[in-house]
Amino acid sequence: MNKYNIEISDRGKIMLGAHIKFLAQLNPAAAKKLKKNILKSIRSLSSMPERCPFFDNEFIPRNKYHKLFTDKWYLILYQIKGSTVFVEYILDCRQEYKWLVR
Repeated sequence: MNKYNIEISDRGKIMLGAHIKFLAQLNPAAAKKLKKNILKSIRSLSSMPERCPFFDNEFIPRNKYHKLFTDKWYLILYQIKGSTVFVEYILDCRQEYKWLVR
């Protein structure tokens, strides 16, 4: 089984941090759990990242980003290049993210 390297972009790290910080203001224990679950999902991409379908949108080139849903509301968008998985976006699906597809 192939092992892929995982790299989270600066933007992805900032997005994850913002989600965790917001939740920590309401419930610190839930924020820790959320961070743990999202990072576990991201680490799971080190084997078989192709298992997730492509993010399909008319404004994004076809087959550019794979999508992984995690922890009920969160969407991770990533690309596979060679033996590296590049995590680009970590989105809360309850929020508006039309800015992504413009």
